[in-house]
Amino acid sequence: MRFFPAIAISLCMLGSTARSQTPGNQETIRITRSGSQPPREGPADNFTGSVRVDTPFQATAPARMSGARVTFGPGGRTAWHTHPLGQTLIVTAGIGRVQRWGDPVDEIRPGDVVWIPPGQKHWHGAAPDSSMTHIAIAEQLDGKVVEWMEKVSDAQYGALLRGQATSTGAGAQPRPSQRATGDFAPKLAELTDNVLYADVWERPQLPKRDRSLVTVAALIALNRPDQLRSHLRIARENGATQEELIETITHLAFYAGWPSAVTAIGVAREVFGKK
Repeated sequence: MRFFPAIAISLCMLGSTARSQTPGNQETIRITRSGSQPPREGPADNFTGSVRVDTPFQATAPARMSGARVTFGPGGRTAWHTHPLGQTLIVTAGIGRVQRWGDPVDEIRPGDVVWIPPGQKHWHGAAPDSSMTHIAIAEQLDGKVVEWMEKVSDAQYGALLRGQATSTGAGAQPRPSQRATGDFAPKLAELTDNVLYADVWERPQLPKRDRSLVTVAALIALNRPDQLRSHLRIARENGATQEELIETITHLAFYAGWPSAVTAIGVAREVFGKK
């Protein structure tokens, strides 16, 4: 009867010996169970909105691969950033957005695999009305995986999707330039939205309020009442007060001429609702 326990013990020892003598790397397979690592909120410096980083895995030498499962709430997104060796995104749930600097915004859905080449400035996140989850995978280079940059502005995030630049069909939310010229001059509208508003106006070297004051002053000097009308509204949205704008018009009377200033005051009265 002692024979069978002896066999069992021998088999266990043999199995143990076989594992320890496996050629090559002696590390065993490691399984991180779902839910065993608590999720963490995406750092506010690098993300906008509700973002959860779940069960990240780090590279173990000699491997350089690391990644995480990231869940974005509606409107949630990364800041602009780059990866020294590129990044792969695998969308697992929801509807999302991804954009390379200078390109239109693309929509991404479950099953889509996104490759961002090395050094390409980009962002990714959820759609305005849907959450989105993806697996993000990247490699280290000299210990660095990502280079974070400025945040994605609301204007950049709200830019038209690729393919919507010439269409304002059901579900599309056209910007003012699309409504004004999109049906007649779609390329001009696309350049206005994607180059002027989504790029030039988002440059950090000059605050939007100051850009608005510069634009308003130029339109007053050029006596362009139609364009001035919309830019007075934009200036208010960008933080310029009604008093500042009226003072700008008054100041420009001495440089652009009284007729231009009087015309601008008439436009301002209309925009600000003063009868």
